[in-house]
Amino acid sequence: MFSIDNTPDLTGKIAVVTGANSGLGKETARAFAKKGAHVIVTARDINKGNQAISEIKKDLPTASLEFAELDLASLDSISKFVDNFSKKYQKLDYLINNAGLMAVPEGKTKDGFETQFGVNHLGHWALTGQLLPFLKKGDQPRIVTVTSSAHHMTPTINFKDPHLRKKYSAWRAYAQSKLANYYFALGLHRKFKAEKSQIKSFLAHPGLSKTNLQVETVKQGGAGRAGKISEDLVFKIGMSPEIGALSQIRAALDPKAKSGEFYAPRYFATGAPVTRPILRPFTNRAIKKLWKLSEKETGVSI
Repeated sequence: MFSIDNTPDLTGKIAVVTGANSGLGKETARAFAKKGAHVIVTARDINKGNQAISEIKKDLPTASLEFAELDLASLDSISKFVDNFSKKYQKLDYLINNAGLMAVPEGKTKDGFETQFGVNHLGHWALTGQLLPFLKKGDQPRIVTVTSSAHHMTPTINFKDPHLRKKYSAWRAYAQSKLANYYFALGLHRKFKAEKSQIKSFLAHPGLSKTNLQVETVKQGGAGRAGKISEDLVFKIGMSPEIGALSQIRAALDPKAKSGEFYAPRYFATGAPVTRPILRPFTNRAIKKLWKLSEKETGVSI
């Protein structure tokens, strides 16, 4: 069984974790810090980000952590984050694309993107693309992108209307953003393999975990009755954030993990992190369409 204790020492390594102010992101940051890495905790809210660091340091007083403001709903914020990063660091070893929204009411990011597709995918696309030069200089660098079983809720991404402006559905928007995460991680893997790059790309799914994701969904009221059912189910049978984060932690830290692998709970919603098969059909065509769309929308080329 996978254990963080059996992973290599990370002293001298640098990790960026998005949405690390709470839940899975905070537990992922904690795991990296425990192993000796310098962790950059990113979030929109400065107070929440610094509070997360304080909580981690209560258990790990010598942990090396810093907060960096990052709003994935703003391309300008992403560029500023990368610019500030470049002034302090020359390389990056781990990028954990963890942050996300689920089934929220229709809205727009600061750049006019549908909120969920904009934050969950396009924000991470722009961040990853701009951090690639630093990852290329990293020591056995890895990118982990967090998806969801909700990617099975849609047969495809609506490439003609990705922001669902003609007909919005909170769950459809969430599902296609998570499918975009799925294709993004696989597309990165295939690109790196073709280029014989040392960077590895992984997919992770946390299963049902007791975080504020479902709580925020219900609070915002965009998911209807299904949102409340999801929240109730999570708090009845969901895993703790510490256990739920193990899928993305294993993808990042397991020395035996192979690029392109997908890690998720053994029993779909709960259980220890294990590899899962890649099931989606027409992957190559979808990846090409996603690349074209994402570059057009963000202006960031990968």
